Parts: sequence; structure tokens; C-alpha cells
Amino acid sequence: MAMHGLDDQPTPNGTLTLQTLSMPKDTNPYGDVFGGWLMSQMDLGGAILAQEIAKGRVTTVAVSSMGFLRPVPVGATISCYAECIEIGRTSIKVMIEVWIKDWHNGDAGKVTEGEFVYVAIDDNGRTRPVPK
Repeated sequence: MAMHGLDDQPTPNGTLTLQTLSMPKDTNPYGDVFGGWLMSQMDLGGAILAQEIAKGRVTTVAVSSMGFLRPVPVGATISCYAECIEIGRTSIKVMIEVWIKDWHNGDAGKVTEGEFVYVAIDDNGRTRPVPK
């Protein structure tokens, strides 16, 4: 699977929307972060951008094209970068990249990316148009 934005001197694509630390409770017995926890951070980071675009409430409706490049160790700084790649009538498609910095060994780089689709919803949970 070709990854979005890989090159000789890779840098994140998009805007930094979420930054956190991986903690022991988020890891398997070997000290690596669970993929599901990482996906939840990506969903939060993407939702932050999507709700800015939608000017209000959004909900996740799809996730696709996930690819994990390497394990994420406990204690690493996790940075989610989000970039809007398409806006539909009610939907917003966001590419989210996760980059890490491991302060223990100086390791840094991209660990995963995925496409998340959000839908703008009203106070009753019904879809609504994304403002132009």
C-alpha cells in the first residue's frame, strides 16, 4: 500500500490537531501501543478539524486505508496531523497522519495514516449540510 506523502525527508502533511503521550495503560505486554488506541487518537484529531469545517457537531461514519508502519513505544509523544481532502454536501473526508517522537532513544517519524469520513449533524443527530 502506498502511503500518503512519503519521501526522502518526510514531514507531516496537514495541521497539528492533537498531541498526547502514550501511557502504559495504552500498551500491550511488550510496551507497544495498541492499534485501536492509536486509531481513537486519530479519530479525535480528525474530528477537531472536521468540526471546525462543519462549524458544529460531527460524527465519524467511515475509516479506510489504515496502514501501520512500525510499533509505537510507551512514553512516545504522539502527534496527529489532519488535512481535509474532500468536502461533500454533508460529509468531510480527512487524511490523518500520526508522527511520534520517542524521547528515550531519539526515534522520530511517521507511524500510521488513515482516511476518516465525518458527517455534519444537528442537535437531533440528523445529517445537515456543511456550511460553504
